[in-house]
Amino acid sequence: MRKLASVQIIKSVEPIEGADFIELVHVLGWQCVAKKGEFKEGDCCVYFEIDSFLPVRPEFEFLRASSYKNSELLGEGFRLKTQKFRGQISQGLALPASILDQTGWHGLPEGTDVTELLGVKKYEVPEMATSGGNVCGVLPWHVPHTDETRVQAMPELLKEFAGIPYYISTKIDGSSHSVSLDEDGFHAMGHNYEYKDDGSSGFYNLVKSYDLERKMRAYAAESGVQKLTLQGEYAGPGIQGNRLKLVKPAWYVFTIIEDGRRVSLDKMLHICEAFGIEHVPIEERGEDLPSKYPTVEALLERADGNYPNGGKKEGIVIRPVEPVYCEMLGSPLSMKVVSNKYLLKNG
Repeated sequence: MRKLASVQIIKSVEPIEGADFIELVHVLGWQCVAKKGEFKEGDCCVYFEIDSFLPVRPEFEFLRASSYKNSELLGEGFRLKTQKFRGQISQGLALPASILDQTGWHGLPEGTDVTELLGVKKYEVPEMATSGGNVCGVLPWHVPHTDETRVQAMPELLKEFAGIPYYISTKIDGSSHSVSLDEDGFHAMGHNYEYKDDGSSGFYNLVKSYDLERKMRAYAAESGVQKLTLQGEYAGPGIQGNRLKLVKPAWYVFTIIEDGRRVSLDKMLHICEAFGIEHVPIEERGEDLPSKYPTVEALLERADGNYPNGGKKEGIVIRPVEPVYCEMLGSPLSMKVVSNKYLLKNG
């Protein structure tokens, strides 16, 4: 699970030219604006990542003017997103560790997840507003959620790519959707829910136009696979503002899982071609990621760019060509780099 709020150490503090009351602090791979003099290097803090939705509490009231939201899904709270102050990007929020005093927790070690303790949730747009369809249940147990770890939240992931052939794919700006075949049948799903096959789901209708269930059943029978899952990004009119400016819905596959194991890049591309479906654009292949992009800043620069229509690209996803298990993540090695230019423009 993503640590939206955690105990961290201030790595460094920098002045902001022309600013009398604020300065930059660096936490993990992030930088954010804080009150001048509030922190010094080495101080303990509670860091809240962007996309955090903080509850309405007195200690967060200073966020009301800039961050208050009344969400249909989450209720009232304060949403953290990328902002710019005095020409400096600020991502997330660092507060003194003393905000934990009233919870009764003191001296927690670096990295401790306090998301639940502080009542923080992830800010999400209601799924039904972006993808449509009548729900018939949650995701089957073997279908993973598709949240990728941002490199700024875990900069040490960069070292995990040392000496490993990697690829970089385009991060499509849409809504995560999956299909799966198992002993209980065929499933079409959004990020959190499975949809009924009743004509109400635009995604299910698209999948049926591919004749995907039949193709998956034939492939599973031929290859001896018991559980087959395809995951991708659903984009088009009415979805996330359609920032790709597509004239009709499209689905870009980024992961294929056979019996609980993620397949290689080449096998994914082969299956997509055989099924007649699209996959995320592959931008680059290489042999050693850290030697080419040695810092988080270098990766952020690499993430910038445009979609073919000229709109700002959301970013990139980086994975090994052959899946590698990562103990740090407890899952296959993978990370995303979201463009700061995209975040500033689109929130």
